[in-house]
Amino acid sequence: MEMESRSTDKRIDDLNARMSEGFQRVHREIDGLDKRMTEGFKRVDGEIDRLDKRMTEGFKRVDRDIAGLDERMTEGFKRVDRDIAGLDQRMTEGFKRVDGEFKRLDGDIRELRGDVKSIDARFDAMHRTMMRGFFAIGGITVTLFLALAGLQGL
Repeated sequence: MEMESRSTDKRIDDLNARMSEGFQRVHREIDGLDKRMTEGFKRVDGEIDRLDKRMTEGFKRVDRDIAGLDERMTEGFKRVDRDIAGLDQRMTEGFKRVDGEFKRLDGDIRELRGDVKSIDARFDAMHRTMMRGFFAIGGITVTLFLALAGLQGL
């Protein structure tokens, strides 16, 4: 048994040595991994810091652009308001002119109606005069024809 015990002890010692080497190798790998992770995190932190700075600069630029846009829009709206006020004034003046023209035309039409009535009255008078003349000429013509016919018959 003693031989078995030495052989088992030797195997246990070998197993202990191998396990010890394995743990040391794992510790070295963990230490190396830890260093690489630390370096990686430092790189990531640096990238995040650079990204943060770029984003901050970008947001400042966007803020400036928005402020400039706001100023331009405010000026644009003021200009549109002035244009609308001027347009409103011109439209009001234009409507007043059109109203004046309508009033003048209305007066002209009333005047023309009066002229038309007087023209109608004059045409009626001329028509009556012409009809009287026509009947007079017709009567004279008939009388002359009858007189000529009577003279011929004698």
